[in-house]
Amino acid sequence: MNYLKKAIVRLKQALSTISKINERFDEVKINQGIILSSLNESKATSNLMDYEFKVFSQWGEDGIIQHLTKSIEIKNKTFIEFGVEDFFESNCRFLLMKDDWKGFVIDGSKSNIQRLKNSYFYWKHHLDAVDKFITKENIEDILATSGFENDLGILSVDLDGNDFFILEAINNFSPRILICEYNPVFGGSRKITIPYQADFYRTNTHHSNLYWGASLAAMTYLADKKGYSLVGTNTAGNNAFYVRNDLLNDKVKVLSVEAAYSPSNYRESRDEHGNLTFITADKRLDVIKGLPVYEVEKKIIEKI
Repeated sequence: MNYLKKAIVRLKQALSTISKINERFDEVKINQGIILSSLNESKATSNLMDYEFKVFSQWGEDGIIQHLTKSIEIKNKTFIEFGVEDFFESNCRFLLMKDDWKGFVIDGSKSNIQRLKNSYFYWKHHLDAVDKFITKENIEDILATSGFENDLGILSVDLDGNDFFILEAINNFSPRILICEYNPVFGGSRKITIPYQADFYRTNTHHSNLYWGASLAAMTYLADKKGYSLVGTNTAGNNAFYVRNDLLNDKVKVLSVEAAYSPSNYRESRDEHGNLTFITADKRLDVIKGLPVYEVEKKIIEKI
């Protein structure tokens, strides 16, 4: 029994040491991000890809977000982000920790949110997190609990599923910057999304993990209806950035879908056993050919 108690004590000490090491490492990353953000200020280009750098984002979104928040007026330094998993890798964590923004995040996994709440940075910053599976029927009620004003700084949507329909259902917030993940496999011209299914989970719906979300054209069509303009995408080819029309200026350039779209190079497709297949380009589309999609402008079901 004494041996077990000592082992538990040593384990706790080890975990505490690891946590402190991670915190110090994060401080180094944040300081590097501050330097990169400062260097970006001297750039005169309007191409968002030129501002990319990664601190806590999956790709280069941290740099793009820093550029956009410095290029337009932000009244309230608040963000809402959902589909964050445990938030360790996310679009808005750098804003939270570097610029002290206030945040509200949502994920469908209770264990993910608990891990976030156990993190060293959760108590250090103004961040609220809830574990809820988001649907178009409940999203407004969930967001109302954030306590944020309508004039939100950033809304980041990344659900790998019903993204179009969830964003469509949000009417009580008017973020200044809108970040939307889109499915590059759907191409650059068709305004299509998966048909709405409240319990949609992409791995269960199709083994390939390629059948999810909406095209860039569909998300931009919806953003335009809500009063936003497309100002760029990331190099990875999966995140689109929009600015509210009343805030547009000469520091951000409005782009067409055709100009902003580029095929993605990452290879996440899987076979029936869950193994990566590493297929690229049009071969990915062949895997999900014939599956139903919803054309958002015509409001009809079509096939890929």
